Amino acid sequence: MYPPELVAPMAKDLTDHGFTALKSASEVENVIKNSDEPLLLVINSVCGCAAANARPGAKMSLDHEKAPAELYTVFAGVDREATTKARELMIPYPPSSPSIALFKDGKLVHMLERHHIEGKPAEMIAENLRAAYNQYCN
Repeated sequence: MYPPELVAPMAKDLTDHGFTALKSASEVENVIKNSDEPLLLVINSVCGCAAANARPGAKMSLDHEKAPAELYTVFAGVDREATTKARELMIPYPPSSPSIALFKDGKLVHMLERHHIEGKPAEMIAENLRAAYNQYCN
């Protein structure tokens, strides 16, 4: 478990841009299972690829006419219960931090795992997500 004061600025990087932090398994399950709109869920992390690639890419992707309005995040190594539930809902993909998932009607429809994020420019991640928004968001 990471100290809260260490991760606070990393979590704030997303919550300051409209993402809601989920802290429990029941919050994650309720949000995903009960949403009738597409939603984006970012599993945040302290790693460099989260800072340089995942968070900036996720934020950039939202500058799009079809971006999902529902934005959520859990923090790996901090929100353990919430992260575990999010990962269960991302099966068949293995646990990955960071990762970015798009859900629609309670189902996972698009996934970016760490290997899709690490070493990739944030612009590339944003474009990948925008392509998914074009397919799954109205």
